[in-house]
This record gives sequence, C-alpha cells and structure tokens, in this order.
Amino acid sequence: MKQPRNTKTDALKILDRLTGDDAQLRKTMDEERANLDVAHKIYAMRIAAGFSQADLARRIGTTQSVISRLEDADYDGHSMAMLTRIADSLEKRVEIHFVSKRSRLQPA
Repeated sequence: MKQPRNTKTDALKILDRLTGDDAQLRKTMDEERANLDVAHKIYAMRIAAGFSQADLARRIGTTQSVISRLEDADYDGHSMAMLTRIADSLEKRVEIHFVSKRSRLQPA
C-alpha cells in the first residue's frame, strides 16, 4: 500500500534545494517563516480560547485591527511586550528557542 506523502516536508525540501547556499535568501526565508509561525500561533491560541479578534483586543487593551495585524503572516513588528500580553490573557507563557543556523527549515 502506498504511503501518503507529507506535502509540508516535501515543500521544505524543495525550498532547501532552491535556496542552496544563498545566505541572504535563507535569512529572508527564515525571517518570513518566523513571522508566519508567530502569526499562526496567535491565531490558533485565540481560536482555541473561543475569542474573536475583538474579544482578545479588549482583554489586552488594544484594538481589533492590532490583533488582525499581529495575525497577518506579512507583519514583522511582533514585540516581546505584546506577545507577553497576549500570552498572559490566554493563560500561556512565551518561550523562545534558538537553533543552529546550520539547521534546515523544519515543519511547524
């Protein structure tokens, strides 16, 4: 029986081949991946808590448009202070992990 393909892993392998040893391109991709991960985590935690963007905004003392921007993968202004406020309001904590630059992209 044929095993189902892991398209996320396949895509990451393709991206690794495309970027090769181009340090600037890899840096840009790493930054964009980090922005995407943060945006997705904020969205996923908010949905799991059953909050609308407006609900979360009220809880942390900001506006719905700020939450929308934070959940946008193209946004690159995530501050530690804002992430901590979001985490606190959702009864979570922020953890940061550093990985070797030699590491290739990994599935989220």
